[in-house]
Amino acid sequence: MTMLKSHLFRHQGYISAALVLGGYDVNGPQLFSVFPHGSTDALPFCTMGSGSLNAMAVFEADYKENMEKDEAVALVARAIKSGIFNDLGSGSNVDICILTKDGVEYRRNMETPNPKTYARKNPVVYPPGTAHITKERVWDLQTLVTVSPGEPGAAGASMETD
Repeated sequence: MTMLKSHLFRHQGYISAALVLGGYDVNGPQLFSVFPHGSTDALPFCTMGSGSLNAMAVFEADYKENMEKDEAVALVARAIKSGIFNDLGSGSNVDICILTKDGVEYRRNMETPNPKTYARKNPVVYPPGTAHITKERVWDLQTLVTVSPGEPGAAGASMETD
């Protein structure tokens, strides 16, 4: 999250990326909103994008602490569908990603309540070189960050807390 927010802050909103970032760490599940200008929020639920106001209304009405997994998935699906049906730019399917301490579960196209009525017969193919690349930077994160067993943050390592 720190890398994302620093990068976005440096560009002062010109990148225009509004993100929901989630994960599971030593403190348990974490959920953040990362705004295009680099500010962040840590909340028990969050929404971003053009349908976010509609989705937030569903969360504010029905969210409660310690929900069962199936109940939470149903709430998220209802919130996404609210965005889909009440905002023209919110897509046409429900994709859900479930993050737990045991791993990640993707539910792609879990529901398609608003399918496309027209599909292009032959997709548009842009030849290589259509868009000029002005600058490219690739990071090899494995060489930038190393965690040795026994270090704070390593899997199975103990952490000292106050």
